[in-house]
Amino acid sequence: MAVSQSAEIQSTTLKWLSLRLVFMLVISTNAVFSGSIVKYLPGFDGELPFKLETGYISVGDSEMFYYFIESQGDPQEDPLFLWLTGGPGCSSFSGIIYEIGPIEFDIENYKGGLPQLKYYPYAWTKSASIIFLDAPVGTGYSYSRTQEGWPTSDTLSAEQSYEFLNKWLLEHPQYLALQLFIGGDSYSGILVPLVTLKVYEGNGPDSTLPMNLRGYLLGSPRTDSVIDENSKVIFAHRMTLISDELYETLKVSCNETYVNVDPSNEECITSLAIYERCIKDLWRNDILEPNCLFASPKMNLEVSRKILEVNPSNFVLSPPRIPDLWCRNFNYVLAYDWANNVQVLEALHVRKGTVPNWSRCNLTLSYTKDVTTVVPVHEYLKGKGLYVLVESGDRDLVVPFVGTINWIKSLDLTIDSAWRPWFVDGQVAGYTVKYTNNGYRLIYATVKGGGHTAPEYYRRRCYEMFQRWVHYYPL
Repeated sequence: MAVSQSAEIQSTTLKWLSLRLVFMLVISTNAVFSGSIVKYLPGFDGELPFKLETGYISVGDSEMFYYFIESQGDPQEDPLFLWLTGGPGCSSFSGIIYEIGPIEFDIENYKGGLPQLKYYPYAWTKSASIIFLDAPVGTGYSYSRTQEGWPTSDTLSAEQSYEFLNKWLLEHPQYLALQLFIGGDSYSGILVPLVTLKVYEGNGPDSTLPMNLRGYLLGSPRTDSVIDENSKVIFAHRMTLISDELYETLKVSCNETYVNVDPSNEECITSLAIYERCIKDLWRNDILEPNCLFASPKMNLEVSRKILEVNPSNFVLSPPRIPDLWCRNFNYVLAYDWANNVQVLEALHVRKGTVPNWSRCNLTLSYTKDVTTVVPVHEYLKGKGLYVLVESGDRDLVVPFVGTINWIKSLDLTIDSAWRPWFVDGQVAGYTVKYTNNGYRLIYATVKGGGHTAPEYYRRRCYEMFQRWVHYYPL
């Protein structure tokens, strides 16, 4: 870390430390905490080797459930993250168990019954305290106390997440001095910038609870409905999923715009139909993996469980050798079995009767996508001196890296460090480029061979990437 940058951070930290002490004195005498410490989890052998807290925060008519894992490094100095998993409607437990948390399912030895958990050493919580929030309402264990509280939207979800963060910090003032980051992946690429903006605007001179906002992190982020969708055709061509001839016809006939096409443009419509036929049988989360059924609330879990029990070893990812019958979604079935278990509900202090059936991703949300682009939000935030990481798996057809690079380039940032490979254990793990703009620093990185989202596919690589970035080291 540069000396000037280090001095700036230390000065800012002292300021927030003073504020934290004030808030702790005000709150400590009469605080009512809504969280509970969890020392044991069903399926995990022995006491958890990290601090886990679960609980609810009331936001309007909603009860927002969270998992908080304190940093396993230096919790008094390491940054605080609010983590929002995508969907919308995918539980933050998915982020913990499959992506960035310190536990994982013991899939290889699964033989039926309650799925077993094991410690995962390469967790992002090695260097950060992370609040994993089930948002929006209806996600995971979060619920509404009233019928009117269930419908939500991009705008409302961002407001609720921000209000949640305010209330959580009021209950946990010891974390106020820490550098704060907002993070998330997939569809949360829309919500993370919106929440970050609310935190920044909430830190005005009249703020009653200023937060030590440092930056934000985006993984495989949905950002702009047009840019993201258009990029899929370009990605398909680059990955040789469509021919040169079809790509050229699409570019010309559709005028390089593949959404909201005029129905009278027959050549474009016909070419898009051919394009769809070329990609329809691919697993779009990762074009290199088998195409599978989506693990959803409507899925027959008993059938899936029996499939697993026939030969569990067939369903374990072992790159680069993928067994013929393996499907990644079979891994997700374990989350349904575990998170709906009565003992698990009691251990996590989930309120009885509030969520009849936990889903990894709730496909029945009453949700309005009322924000089609957050590029203007990024444009605004680029002048605020924030520290940003954006990463993509380079085999992701859900949110292709092509579109992500395009919207980053539209911000007209200065390239500080040119495109180059980054390494883990002496091997190329992906590629990265660093941009700057008057104190704003954005690092973009690809994860070689990664899908949607990258940490699910290369958890160790993404851990190394995060470790370096959060400590201000070059990737």
